[in-house]
Amino acid sequence: MAADATLPRAQASRAARARQHGQWRLLLLAAPALLLLAVVLLGPILWLSGLSVIGPDGLTLANYERLWHGAFLYSFRTTFELALLVTAVCALLAYPLCYLMARVSARAAALLMLCVLLPFWTSLLVRTYAWLILLQRRGIINGWLADLGLIDTPLRLVHNFTGTAIGMIHIMLPFMVLPLYASMRAIAADYMQAAASLGATPAQAFRQVYLPLSLPGLAAGAVLVFVLSLGFYVTPAVLGGGRVVMWSMQIERNISLYGDWGAASALGVVLLAVTLLFIWLLGRVFGLEKLLAR
Repeated sequence: MAADATLPRAQASRAARARQHGQWRLLLLAAPALLLLAVVLLGPILWLSGLSVIGPDGLTLANYERLWHGAFLYSFRTTFELALLVTAVCALLAYPLCYLMARVSARAAALLMLCVLLPFWTSLLVRTYAWLILLQRRGIINGWLADLGLIDTPLRLVHNFTGTAIGMIHIMLPFMVLPLYASMRAIAADYMQAAASLGATPAQAFRQVYLPLSLPGLAAGAVLVFVLSLGFYVTPAVLGGGRVVMWSMQIERNISLYGDWGAASALGVVLLAVTLLFIWLLGRVFGLEKLLAR
């Protein structure tokens, strides 16, 4: 009887050792890729972090102290205001669109998705200059509004915060649509029917069943849009006309105009830290594994 009892334990121990050996083999196979990632990602981060605290007289925090004054603080505020606005508007536009795509036929959903992705496949620079042509004082939009008698003088829709936001919303919208639509497609129609059978109105079923189930996809899209907006350069530089200065533009100016790698490195480190903090907060609220699964 004792021998019979020890046999399953021995088999379980051998299986555990085999699994452990298999995991080590997988780790060894992935070691070159992990080493490459460490060199490509961690190397520049450590290099920039070192440059940000090194001054002419040794270690210093002067580069970080400068970020909270003058043009640096203004560009910091502009960057976050623009990123938050773009994320919020993209969410408001993408949610009803994805809800419609999840409820129509497969052919209609594919057609709507094509309309979303078609601009996405176009060059970023081409889309940005297209908005510049549409929004300028003698552009198509001002021309239409004047022909309809809605305005007497052209609206200032470009080279300002408004034009930059419009262009970024158009460019960032697919990054919100894709994870949100995938999340809504995974919600079975039976859930809404079950809620209705229990006496819930359509509004109650949507608020208590559908909306909570779609929130991880919405959060994943918000992470993509917000993080990409923080480091956006081309569209603010073209549509902002120098009046809308993002942190990415401050980094470029400090390097190309002033050769100040210390200030540029400090800007990059703070931007990276804020991005990681935002991802961590959303991961704490919605669960990081849910965000990565979308």
